[in-house]
Amino acid sequence: MITNTQLVAKRFFDLVLACLLLPILILPILILVTVATIDMRKYGMFTQTRVGQNAKFFKICKIRTLREGTHELGHLDKKATQFGRFLRKTKLDELPQLFNVIQGEMSFVGPRPDIPGFADKLEGDDRIILKVKPGITGSATLKYKNEEEILKQQLDPEKYNRTVIWVDKVKINKYYVQNYSFCLDLKLILKSTLINDN
Repeated sequence: MITNTQLVAKRFFDLVLACLLLPILILPILILVTVATIDMRKYGMFTQTRVGQNAKFFKICKIRTLREGTHELGHLDKKATQFGRFLRKTKLDELPQLFNVIQGEMSFVGPRPDIPGFADKLEGDDRIILKVKPGITGSATLKYKNEEEILKQQLDPEKYNRTVIWVDKVKINKYYVQNYSFCLDLKLILKSTLINDN
């Protein structure tokens, strides 16, 4: 089980890495936000309420990829522009989450932050997932990197997400917290980098 000392060390690593990356990524982020603003005809950065550490809500930062309207699981690409689909496929829409890391709302590695109605409703031993900050990447994120494609193949994407994918994510994220190590974080960051480069 992750300890308080490990949480402090994890936070220190996140802050140092984020401060090193910020000078490198700030210009690409500004360019992508500008292009998204022109593409969407609306400010290219948006925030959304997500569940954070200890079930506290926070506003996640992302680059806008979807048009206005109802967004259904398994059919999100239909609401995305061509540029938006590119951002979603490459995960570049998540670059602004660097600011969430700096603010202490997220970590580079951890369970993905869900919208209200999932992580905040966890019960019993499952709530240990909330002991850590949500992450930009993680074991479950890597396993379900093609989640949208999986959901697209289901007759009822919402039900499949809640009864199959979410249940599996909880198991994966519990294992992460129960078996946490700094080396594991480094491995997941490296694995995420390699995947995104392919």
